[in-house]
Amino acid sequence: MSTPDRAMPPLDADERTSLTSWLDFYRTTLAQKCEGLDDERLREASVEPSPISLLGLIQHMAEVERNWFRRILVQEDAPPIFTPDADPSGHDGGFDLVEGAGYEEALSIWRAEVERARANCAARSLDDTSPFMGGQVTLRWIYTHMIGEYARHCGHADLIRERIDGRTGV
Repeated sequence: MSTPDRAMPPLDADERTSLTSWLDFYRTTLAQKCEGLDDERLREASVEPSPISLLGLIQHMAEVERNWFRRILVQEDAPPIFTPDADPSGHDGGFDLVEGAGYEEALSIWRAEVERARANCAARSLDDTSPFMGGQVTLRWIYTHMIGEYARHCGHADLIRERIDGRTGV
């Protein structure tokens, strides 16, 4: 399954377009870091003692998309996808791999969560709020948080990919 080309976010867009463009830029970057590797290579951990792998990053970001754009933004009761029952929030889940878990399935789930996120955001303004931690969180804050989350994990993905086969950039 190939990843679409990564479009540079526009330099002179309105705030909403800038936020969604940067989020999509990093979403595409993460998928591109995984391209061309088989499941075995995608399961390789970065470096001891960290369990982080490229497959784990895709699973984790599916959980994070679900958490912010479904559980928090629209208050949906969406169960964790890849998180053990011990952590029903799914917030930090997905990094641990289960035997037989494959990339194509994880990628499909992640892409479905991204599409659901886009749909949940479409009718909302950046100033719309949802209850969170005893207060209110705006969609603007969620977008900003997600850009940071993806940027951090794309850095992890870049280092993991370089360790696997020397590929850098993208």
